[in-house]
Amino acid sequence: MLDAKVSGLINEQVNKELYSAYLYLDFANYYYDMGLDGFANWYDIQAQEERDHAMLMRQYLTNNGVKVTLTEIAKPDVEVDSPMAALKAGLAHEQYVTSLINTIYAAADEVRDYRTMQFLDWFVKEQGEEEMNSEDLIRKFELFGNDAKGLYELNKELQGRVYSAPSLVL
Repeated sequence: MLDAKVSGLINEQVNKELYSAYLYLDFANYYYDMGLDGFANWYDIQAQEERDHAMLMRQYLTNNGVKVTLTEIAKPDVEVDSPMAALKAGLAHEQYVTSLINTIYAAADEVRDYRTMQFLDWFVKEQGEEEMNSEDLIRKFELFGNDAKGLYELNKELQGRVYSAPSLVL
């Protein structure tokens, strides 16, 4: 049986991952409105990944006999006024999510819940990748985003991103 504090934090994270998906859909809408469909595609895929994260955590709780409680998803609270602002807000959000995963991990460690820690190992690694991908996109935008041809090529590169389902086994 899962510790109540640990399961409560994971349940909260389910809802926060759904918020992340909602936020990234909002970013995708921003880029679609600008005509940057490659950037929009990048964030559409990010949104799908966040929904997957929520579903994995939900399944973990369910597999461990924990009732999952869904809460209202708040409207995204980030207003972006430039392509770079959205990218930086995305990185800041990933860093926030990393801190949330670390908090859950620490709570599981505190009660010696090694099974949950093993489950969370995948998310720790995933967050490292999420932050790295966001930082990489910011670097590319800094290099090419102010040049119309460079922005066109970067947008075209991002159009090629395809969704990959997570390979975590529960």
